[in-house]
This record gives sequence, structure tokens and C-alpha cells, in this order.
Amino acid sequence: MRTVAQGRKKLRAEREEYFRLVSAGYTNKEACRIVGVNERTGREWRNGRHDPQRLRKPDPRANARSSRPRHTKRAPVPQERGPAAGQPSASAAVPSRYLSQEDRIHIADRLGEKATIRQIAAELGRSPSTVSREIRRNRTVDPRGQGHYRPFAAQARADARRPRPKHGKIDRHPELRDFIQDHLNLRWSPEQICRALRARFPDRPEMNVVHETIYQALYIQGRGELRRELARALRTGRARRKPRRQAQQRQKRFTDPMVMISERPAEAADRAVPGHWEGDLIIGKDNASAIGTLVERSTRYVMLLHLPDGRSAEQVRDALQNTVQTLPPHLRRSLTWDQGAEMAAHKAFTVATDVPVYFCDPASPWQRGSNENTNGLLRQYFPKGTDLSVHSREHLDAVAAELNGRPRKTLGWETPAERLHKLLAA
Repeated sequence: MRTVAQGRKKLRAEREEYFRLVSAGYTNKEACRIVGVNERTGREWRNGRHDPQRLRKPDPRANARSSRPRHTKRAPVPQERGPAAGQPSASAAVPSRYLSQEDRIHIADRLGEKATIRQIAAELGRSPSTVSREIRRNRTVDPRGQGHYRPFAAQARADARRPRPKHGKIDRHPELRDFIQDHLNLRWSPEQICRALRARFPDRPEMNVVHETIYQALYIQGRGELRRELARALRTGRARRKPRRQAQQRQKRFTDPMVMISERPAEAADRAVPGHWEGDLIIGKDNASAIGTLVERSTRYVMLLHLPDGRSAEQVRDALQNTVQTLPPHLRRSLTWDQGAEMAAHKAFTVATDVPVYFCDPASPWQRGSNENTNGLLRQYFPKGTDLSVHSREHLDAVAAELNGRPRKTLGWETPAERLHKLLAA
């Protein structure tokens, strides 16, 4: 702690220690007492204020404020907008997150002059919603129920609301906490509890919460709003959330690693070389039946997989092997599929046929555009909501032959069968 006056010596070490204490949760008063500086100095560091004489700049709003009738007698120290509380100021020109007392005086004076919210916001360089929210939250309501915006009272309310950490709503209202705990013991879900609160206490905002508030009171350590053992009453039984957003924490899709489409040869992307196929399933009624589809990227030639007994990974693997092995070697270069569970045996398929399998990115059907288009054409023959297991192997071959006999504009009005025949002949 400093005990001797140091004049205009720069307080770099004290400033760094002050911000370390504030970040650790100390109040401005406590941090200033420990560091040995005046509380006003700490507030200036925290709020990004600087020497007003050194940084004073012409104010374009001066003319508008020259006729203020009531609030200018307590004009505050002019301030430059700095960074958020707890962060050192890198430049005086950085805009602040918070409205200053000077901004609140300007709002009060302009409201007295009947200015609109948008006019006031434009003069302050703020969003209209910021000004509107400030007036609604920090106005003073008289006994008659009328609201008046008082800038110094608004500043006091904002200062009182800003300190952290805050106690949660459940912790502040014992009646609310008891209601939630009782219903968690009955194994109600948080969403069910919130609905019950709204129905039972429609006119008491302090008794209404959203279900996320209950989850946070259970999961976040240090809150202490609900007993930790109540988490066992949740349907998952977990006492903390299971992160799923981070890619490195997701469970692997298949036991054997996938080779993604980004590693597929360039010759497959430009359709210059035949033998690269796209595959998928079309699903029948109640997800109980399916037909596999294969489309050759260069010729748009279609082959259908017969799956009369189901679409498990082993059944799809066997159907793919039987179909692909009917092709000549130079038409078996690669297969591109989505990340459906039916391809869990992709490694065994590759070992048996020597055809590498590439997987599309999640939710990216355009990466198999030819196959998606063909599936749409096949719905003319196999409508959605129908049982696909009733179709025989012969019927599937007839449908594929009909599609392969249609002329295609993308092939110069040749049919896929004609284009494939040319490749086989060559």
C-alpha cells in the first residue's frame, strides 16, 4: 500500500493490481483500499474515464444543451467513452457499453423538450432500443402511477444494478424455491413446473421462471439455489450438462473412421471419369422398409438395391456388394454416401469390393446432387408413405431400366443407358 504522496507518477503497477482484484470479484471500494488509491481513481480506471482537461474535445451537442432548464446545475465530469468495466482503456475513442450520467441528463432534457426516442438515440449515437429500455427501466414512478425520468435517480439505479455476482431469482424467493423442489421430488420436468407456476401464479411475476433457469440452478456449480441431489429426479439423472457442441467431444458416428468427401479424388468432382457412384436409401411407410439407390455421376445411370428384409448395416452391405460386383472393374472407382447408420459396415464393403466409400458432411444433401434428383424421380414409382418391401427384384430392375431409358438434357438428350454403352464399348 502506498503511504507517501507520489505526485503525478504514473500508477501502472497499482492500475494492474486494481484490475486483477476487480476481476477476482472485489468491489471498487475494496480494490482501491488494498491498492491505496482514491475510490474516484478506481472508478475512472474501471469506466475508462480520463483527464477531462487533456482530452476535452468540441461537443457537437453543445448547442442543443445550452438551453437546459433543470439538470445542468449538476453537470458531471465530462468523460470519454472507454471499454467495459474491468478492462484497461486502450483508446479514449472506444465506445462504452454503458450510458453515462451525461447521457442520462441529455435524455431527460430532450424528453422535456418533447423529442422522440429516435431523435435522442441519434444525438447520442445509440440504438433507439437502448434509449427506450433505459427510460422504461430507470424511470421514477410517482404515487399516482405516472412515470418521470430523473437522470440522477436513473444513474443511481443503474449503478446499483451493475455489481456482480447477483443472486438468482430462485435463491431470492424461498416460496418459488420450495415449489420447484417439491415438484422435482415428484419427478416433474422443469418445463412442466414452469407451466404449473404460470397457471397457479398468473399475477405474480416473481413466481414465474423459464425452464432454463431451473436447469442452471441445478447444473451450475456455486449457485446453491436448488439441492444438487434433486438432479437425480430429472429424466436423464445427470447432475451436469453433457456438452455436445464441441466437435472433439462428440461420439464417433461409426466404429471404423469415415473418409470425408473432401478427400475424394478430383476426377470424381468434375464427372470427367466414369465409375464414381452416389448412394442413398428411400424410406417407406413408418420407416419400416427401404430401397437402395445408386447413381453413376458421369452417366446418371441408376441401379436399385433390393432390401426386402430390412435396412440394417449388414443387409445394406450385402446388397451393395452383390450389385457393385456385377460392374466391370473400371466402373468401380468410388461410392459417396451420407452419414446414415445403414453404412456402419462401410469398411467391410470396401474390403470385399475394393471400392472406397466417401461420406458427405452433415446436413449437406447437395454433395450428392445426382442421387437426390434421382430419388425425386423414383418417388413417381414408389410414393412416400407406402410399403416398399412389396416390390420384387424384377420390378426394381424394370423401374431402373425405364429411368435409364429417359433422355436427359444434361447428357445432350442422350439416355443414361446410351452413354454407359458408349463407355463400355470404348
